[in-house]
Amino acid sequence: MLQNKSYKQGLSQNRYQFILLVLVNAFVGGLIGLERVILPEFAKSSFGISAAFAIMSFVMAFGISKAISNYSVAKLTTKYSRKNILILGWLFAIPVPFILMYAPNWNWVVFANILLGINQGLSWSTTVIMKIDLVGSKNRGLAMGINEFAGYLSVGLASYLSSKIAAAYGFHFYPFIPGIIFVFMGLIISILMIKDTTHFVHEESNDSNVAILKNVWKDASWRHKNISTVSINGLVNNMNDAVVWVLLPMLLVSRGFDIVEIGIIVGIYPAIWGLSQLFTGKMGDSYCKKQIITLGMLMQSIAIVILALTSNWVLLIVAAVLLGLGTGLVYPNFLTIVAENSHPTQRAETLSIFRFWRDCGYVIGALFASILSTQIGMMYTILIIGLITGATGLLAQFRMCCTLKKWWKEAECVNIPAY
Repeated sequence: MLQNKSYKQGLSQNRYQFILLVLVNAFVGGLIGLERVILPEFAKSSFGISAAFAIMSFVMAFGISKAISNYSVAKLTTKYSRKNILILGWLFAIPVPFILMYAPNWNWVVFANILLGINQGLSWSTTVIMKIDLVGSKNRGLAMGINEFAGYLSVGLASYLSSKIAAAYGFHFYPFIPGIIFVFMGLIISILMIKDTTHFVHEESNDSNVAILKNVWKDASWRHKNISTVSINGLVNNMNDAVVWVLLPMLLVSRGFDIVEIGIIVGIYPAIWGLSQLFTGKMGDSYCKKQIITLGMLMQSIAIVILALTSNWVLLIVAAVLLGLGTGLVYPNFLTIVAENSHPTQRAETLSIFRFWRDCGYVIGALFASILSTQIGMMYTILIIGLITGATGLLAQFRMCCTLKKWWKEAECVNIPAY
């Protein structure tokens, strides 16, 4: 076994590199956050594009490119270092803010968001994998909570920032200027300060007792009860995020809310989602993760139903908080379940497949929102996705098993068989 101290896993032992990766992930989240609120009005005011078409085409382009680039990380990690993949992700992001600032037509905006999806898939996936490499198993949930906290808190803050800039200076050009700072800060830190983590995997493999999966794609997609159930829940989670993303701003506009009010509601959701993960990730290190996931999905379900039915400002804020908290409960625990059920040598591939299915939810959600809302209306479409979310959470309760005995005295099932 290698004895070099720098190869020792642990959050405290590798805190400097961990903090840098958290900062990089915050810049990744901030870049997508700039568009999250203002896109419908940006499309309408700058290009005469309807809000529904604008958001659907954006989410479709973003979701497809992000899902594919997530899966590509699995293949790239067999040939290239994690650091190089991280840098590659940022290179794809360089043109994004400039295209959005100077786009002559909507096709250029769609192209920018294809590049943005590649950046999100490569860079976010790689920071997740690198953090798991660094921390080991003891504080894996806490580490994923901090990672997702940084990413989604910055999504919320950037959403609010762009809405304030748009309210003051218009939807064209100015709201995307912060994106230049996000891209170049992320790229510079990745090149000059981030160190590769592949050697941690080699050392961890010597001590791992997790079984090698026979077919990672099949096991992560449907055969391994824990990993595949998380993949299904991840897909539905992002499916409901896409539906809320596509339809909620338009629904609120139809109910008389202005852009700043919408920015607050839409911004609270990812901000709470991010902030709560400082605590919900750590919960997964001590308690049964499947019940945390069930609770989180049911909370999302209730929140989505409230968002669909009410025009009351206080209830909308409560629902946004509840939706953010429910998503915060599941997100870091999705990642830790996949990580703890994967052999270190297969972990990057398994996480990439999970993230592929999870981000396919954006594409399915955008289609769902577009097609169904024209048939039955926005409110009923949002209600249906809320019910689907709750049903998927119950699937986790009945199909998964716990890796700890500390909550409700669940039977221990460490290293459960794939089938």
